[in-house]
This record gives sequence, C-alpha cells and structure tokens, in this order.
Amino acid sequence: MKTSFTPHDPLGIDDLLSPEELAVRSTVRQWAADRVLPHIAEWYERGEVPVIRELARELGAIGALGMSLTGYGCAGASAVQYGLACLELEAADSGIRSIVSVQGSLAMYAIHRFGSEEQKQRWLPGMAAGEIIGCFALTEPDHGSDPAGMRTYAKRDGTDWVLTGRKMWITNGSVAGVAVVWAQTDEGIRGFVVPTDSRGFSAPEITHKWSLRASVTSELVLDEVRLPADAVLPEAAGLGGPLSCLSHARYGIVWGSLGAARTCFETALEYARTREQFGRPIGGFQLTQAKLADMAVELHKGLLLAHHLGRRMDAGTLRPEQVSFGKLNNVREAIEICRTARTILGANGISLEYPVMRHATNLESVLTYEGTVEMHQLVLGKALTGIDAFR
Repeated sequence: MKTSFTPHDPLGIDDLLSPEELAVRSTVRQWAADRVLPHIAEWYERGEVPVIRELARELGAIGALGMSLTGYGCAGASAVQYGLACLELEAADSGIRSIVSVQGSLAMYAIHRFGSEEQKQRWLPGMAAGEIIGCFALTEPDHGSDPAGMRTYAKRDGTDWVLTGRKMWITNGSVAGVAVVWAQTDEGIRGFVVPTDSRGFSAPEITHKWSLRASVTSELVLDEVRLPADAVLPEAAGLGGPLSCLSHARYGIVWGSLGAARTCFETALEYARTREQFGRPIGGFQLTQAKLADMAVELHKGLLLAHHLGRRMDAGTLRPEQVSFGKLNNVREAIEICRTARTILGANGISLEYPVMRHATNLESVLTYEGTVEMHQLVLGKALTGIDAFR
C-alpha cells in the first residue's frame, strides 16, 4: 500500500512513535500554543516573562518538570517522551525550553541523582509541581568551558559550610527558590543545595541580552553563605557530578534545537507558497526549492539522530560522546536552517511578526551553552583518536 508524502514528516518519523509518545507531544504542543505563542513576541521584545512562576506551575501540572525522573511527584517519562516535550517547547521559544531544562535536567536531576533522601523529599515534590523553581550554578565569570578552574569555594566552619564566590549566566537564578551550587573544597569539587533566602545569597538579573530574552538569566553572588552540614550533595564528588548533569541537559537540547528549526522551516515553507514575486509564488523558483529541500533534509536527519539517541538513553546505553555528537550536529544545523529561512522571508525575516529572527538569535546562545561547538568537537576528537587535546 502506498502512503502519502507529507512535507511536515517526509520520512514518516511519526511511525516510529508510540501512542503514548504522540500523546505527550500533543499535550505539550497544545500547551505551548495556548500559553506561549500568543505572548512570546511581546515577552521577547520586552526582555521578560512576567508570568514565569505561573508558567512553571502549569508546566508542573502537565508533568513537564523533571519528567524523566521517577518518584517524588515526577512523571517517570521515557527519554523519547522528554525529548519530544523539549522539541515542542523550543518550537515556541528556546527560553521556555530552557526553563524546563534547567529545572528538570540540571537542578532536579542533580538532587535526584546525588542528593540524600532528606534533600529529595524536601525539594523534589515542590519542584516537580512548579511551586519551587530551581537553578544550577556551575559557570563563573572567568570559567565557562573549563569548570575545573572554578573559584567559588566552600570551607568548613565547625559542622557548617561557608560558601563564597560568584556564578554567571544562571538561568532561573533570580526567581529560584533553590540553587544547586558547585564549589571547590579541600575535598575537591562538591555540590551544595542552597536555599536562595540564605543570608549572603543574591541573584541580580542580567539584562541587555539580545538572545534568550524570554528567559530569566542571572548572576549569583555568594557572600559567606552559611550552610548546614547536610546541604552538601552526598553522592557527588569531583567534576563528574556536574558533568553528568550537563550531559542530561544536552540531550534535551538535541531535540529542542530542532523545534526552533522546525518552526523556521514551516514558516519559510508557507511563506514560499504564498509570497509572490515576478508574477508567481517564490516557492516556484528553483533556488527557493533548493533551499527548502536542504532545510528539510537537515531537519529530519536531525530528528532521526535525536530519536536514535533517545532510544539509546531509554536502553541505558547512551554515552556522553554520543550526546556531544547530537548536540554538535543538531544545534549547528538548526541555526543554519533558521538563517536560510530568514533569506526566504527577505526583509520580513527580521520582523517579530514572524518567529524566524527570534529563533535564530536564541540559537546563538544554544550554540554555545551546555558546551560550545569547539568543546564538543574536542570531546569527539578525543573519542575518535584517543588523544586528549583540551590542554
């Protein structure tokens, strides 16, 4: 039996998805259409999301926060289901997907994977419901790609810990109720669960951004923040702890970046069908069709890659190098799709009346956070050659 060709799923990738996966995708897509798309251009232009706490509670209600974790009010969803949710959220805006990624894949994942039972019981149910927003503090003003050089330090004072330092580019920082902070100690790098109402903790918001404008980004200032002994994550010692959290977050980006690309592709496709120049739709010209064909090929190759990595994660066989493979390829191709879509829209491509430039500028941040292009190239280079070229 012959099947029809659909421009929105030319490879029939939907046939690989289960009814449960399709239902998750539909739920998140509908939520984004109802709650984000009518307002996102305004939020982006203003550089703020005035209803971020309300959105967090709604995302908790549909099970999108920490959705791949089990217990403590989390949905226990599969990796593919989580990936599809990230794709639909970023199809609306990268900043909205970042809220979910930082909450679930970084802050909640760190507590779930490395925390004590008391820490899990205290924080995770409220975070899963969106009642408590979390942030993840690793990057510093002078240490991004080389987190081992961090200067934030935690020293013992009796049974307490005293935490001092600065963190930079922290998503959710100014609205968070809890921060997972990584610091040097005499015992090596350790993670700390820090209530943001602690004395000496402040989170001034970073403004004047031209990317991820519909997202809260902050600096964290830790001025001799005193914490009890049980604030430390007991199962995390060394840099492996935060890096495993980053790998989990990067997996979501493998999917999410393609959401931005899909929106730009579909916008360009519709525009090419209806915009007339020289007496005919521009989609009827060979150069425009070549662009659309190349965009479709890279978008759906990326989706197949994301799907493959998701199945490996669900099987417990996904390696960090494979996550780097996906993050490197999919974000790089996604931003190229957005740039090509901008050329098809011409001058309209720079207007907020269309989503293309917003997605393109957002992806400039996605390209470099959670590991720059160069870092992922070196991860793969080391895996391929067996030679460490980081230093």
